[in-house]
Amino acid sequence: MLAASDSREGPVAIIGAGVAGLITAQTLLQDGFADVQVLTRDLQVGGVWAANRIYQGLYLNNVHGQYRFSAFEMPPPAAGGKLRGRLSGPEVSRYFEAFADKYLKDVIKLGKDVQKIRRHPSGRGWQLDVYDVRSDRIEIREYARIVLCTGGCATPKMPESLRPTTALAAGFEGPVLHTAEFAERANELLSSCPTATRSSATDAPSIVVVGGGKSAQDVCAFLANEGRSVTMVCNQLDAFLAYPLPLPAFLRNSRFLAVIMPHIHLRTKLERFLHTTWLGNLITQSILYALTQSAFFAAGIPADSPLRNTVSPFWHVRVNDDGVPRPDAFYGLAVAGKINVITSARVSRFGEDGETVVLEDGRSLRASAVVLGTGYKSSWETLFDEDTMEALALGPQPANPDSPYRWDYTTLSDPPPTHPDTRRWSSTIYRGLVPAKNITRRDLAMNGTCLSANNGYTSEVAAHWISAYFLRDEMRIPGSVEDALEATEREASWLKQRHPQVPTALNPSYMGFLAFMGWPQYTDDLLEDMGLPILRSGGNAFTWPFRPVRSEELATLKEERDMRRGSQTSP
Repeated sequence: MLAASDSREGPVAIIGAGVAGLITAQTLLQDGFADVQVLTRDLQVGGVWAANRIYQGLYLNNVHGQYRFSAFEMPPPAAGGKLRGRLSGPEVSRYFEAFADKYLKDVIKLGKDVQKIRRHPSGRGWQLDVYDVRSDRIEIREYARIVLCTGGCATPKMPESLRPTTALAAGFEGPVLHTAEFAERANELLSSCPTATRSSATDAPSIVVVGGGKSAQDVCAFLANEGRSVTMVCNQLDAFLAYPLPLPAFLRNSRFLAVIMPHIHLRTKLERFLHTTWLGNLITQSILYALTQSAFFAAGIPADSPLRNTVSPFWHVRVNDDGVPRPDAFYGLAVAGKINVITSARVSRFGEDGETVVLEDGRSLRASAVVLGTGYKSSWETLFDEDTMEALALGPQPANPDSPYRWDYTTLSDPPPTHPDTRRWSSTIYRGLVPAKNITRRDLAMNGTCLSANNGYTSEVAAHWISAYFLRDEMRIPGSVEDALEATEREASWLKQRHPQVPTALNPSYMGFLAFMGWPQYTDDLLEDMGLPILRSGGNAFTWPFRPVRSEELATLKEERDMRRGSQTSP
């Protein structure tokens, strides 16, 4: 039976067992959904933090608590002072395993690879082709509702000119892999690439890592700590935060960074002052400049170093929080000369000699191996058949060049050039949670699609939003497909103006909406949609931006929603 008069009775498939999948499953179960199944092709829970994807030296790029769920305490880091308050990769993995073991033991179906999703022939509910990894069989399963929690780090994106098959055709002799494969192939890479020695020639081959993002940096650090010669090649590095001592909670765990980042609407007087006046703009830009320079200073980066060639922390979402720099982390190793960094450059192809890669400017680098940190494609592209993708408009949609929506914020008055794909494409995923074309059917949602600097908090609020949506609670959402498409047009216009160099529509499974540092404002929007209190960390007119925001403040969301639902149905 695919559907029932009570929304809670139909079977629900949650696809993916990462942060978003786990908290969505727990929330639906709390709300009384009778048949919830978490399907994942993995053999462990945790998504990108699953045990099989963790390697030595990997640590969480967030302050402690930004990956926790309200119902389940996150233990303090066990590494003492070594990671300066950050959790190691294995600790993050164990946290999600323990959460799943406590709340979802009979719900998670490991080794279930969802290969295709389509509408049920009846027009109600969904059919899924599910490959069982253990039995090597495909079965067809039927569900009333689906929540996609596949994220944006499941399908690697590799330039055609740098693919392993291209390397093989060019006669390149070393391993070529994506950072997504690094954990499982790290030993292979180490065994095929000799340890660097002081007597090594200056033109000795090195492992070339393509890309300047966090995954590429983590791989570089691991390899350098293993004594390998490493060269990173990228156009620009991620921006980063770093400081000599850990920041107090009233700065780093609060709304302080959020309020200096403009949102699609400005809720408070402070935000309106910062983003609509010349003085507010001056203050905002001065704070960001100070944060950037203090990071360079804390990491000991010389003024003429290519390590200063980073993206803007204001216009981009490629911003990492490195905390207190460590000598065995990326910047410590690069400053010490153990990682060679080449910026304002791109690797274009493999050399004809079988042992080099060639940069766009014609330079050649001897390479013993190539690791591609070149990002990911949308994980939805292969999940849905072509007709369903088109009907739901899940892929990039042609942008409206005549969109009437503009924001006259002083902080947005001097933008960088717009990326061609940003100008060309838009997404029609409402709030990053529901396809606009399916909004009235209430049988499909997404979680984990909003890029946020606090994944735990954001995913938990989104999970409650999705549950309320499935239960047909009274909510502030568009009442028709036409209204939803208009709302997504406004959201797309905002993202183009706010992040002109980030083509969000190309990977909607990862960037259905960009909140990033502005995640408190985004989650407040979702709470308002449900009719629940916002600015939950409290404070008065002067202290609210500095009050720490913690997941524990979400612990009563179910009771609040139940109470509101009861008040709406009582005579």
